[in-house]
Amino acid sequence: MLEIQSLSAAYGKRLALDRVTISVKSGQILAVIGPNGAGKSTLVRAVSGVLPSHTGKIRIGGNDLSSLSPGQRARYMAVVPQARNMPAAFTVYQTVLLGRTPYLGWLGQTSEQDQEHVRIALEQTQLLQLAERRVSELSGGEQQRVLLARALAQDTPVMLLDEPTTHLDLQHQSSLLNLVRKLATEHQLAVLMVLHDLNLAGLYADQVALLVGGRLQALGTPQEVLTEKSLADVYHIPVHVIPLPEYGSPLILPDGRGPL
Repeated sequence: MLEIQSLSAAYGKRLALDRVTISVKSGQILAVIGPNGAGKSTLVRAVSGVLPSHTGKIRIGGNDLSSLSPGQRARYMAVVPQARNMPAAFTVYQTVLLGRTPYLGWLGQTSEQDQEHVRIALEQTQLLQLAERRVSELSGGEQQRVLLARALAQDTPVMLLDEPTTHLDLQHQSSLLNLVRKLATEHQLAVLMVLHDLNLAGLYADQVALLVGGRLQALGTPQEVLTEKSLADVYHIPVHVIPLPEYGSPLILPDGRGPL
C-alpha cells in the first residue's frame, strides 16, 4: 500500500535521508529503528509532507503523493505524533473531530457521517467515557490514545506514528501497541512506526527497517534484522539476542560488559 522509493531529504546542506526505499503492505506494521540522528523522524516528516524538500517517490495504492494537494494527501495518510503541543482547551471529542478536517466542506460543517467516524474512533480507543474531558486533564497515555483516535477518525489507508511510546510506562506502551496491532489488522492499515525500543519493534512489527546515518542499513523480519552482529555494529555495544519461546520474536539484552 505504501511505497517509498529512493527518498532523500536534507536540512540545509546536511543530508538526513539518502535514497531510502521501503514499502509497507496493508494490514502490516513496519517499525523504523536506528540510533539517534539516524533519520527516523525525518522519514516520517518527508513521507507526511511536513518536510516538502525531498527527492524520490512516495505512492499509496499506486497514487503519487507529489501530485496531490495537502488536503487530498490527508485523505490517504494520517500521522500520530508524540503527545505534545495538544490544544489544551479542546475536549477529547473536539480533538478527535479534527481528524475529519480533510472531508469538511467550505463552511466546515460536520455531517452525521463525520460524527459517526468520531464515535467509532472513540469507542475503539476506549475514550468514549472521556469525550467531554479537556485534553489538558488527561494522562500521557490517554493523550496518546486521543492522537491515535484522531488519526483513526481520519479514515486513511496509511498511518504514520512517530515514537508513540515515548514517556509512557510499560502498561501504557503495551496497551497502545496492542491497539495499533489490532487496528492494523481489522482496518487493513499500512502502519509505519518509529520506535526506539528494539524489543517492542521485535514484538509488534511484521517488518523492521534499520536506518543509520540516513541510509537503509537493513530491511526484513525482526528475526532477520535484529541480530547480535547488526545491532552491535550499529549501537556499538555487545548484545545478546534470544528468541522468545512463546512468540518467536527476538529479545535483545545489552551485555553488561559495556561498550565494545
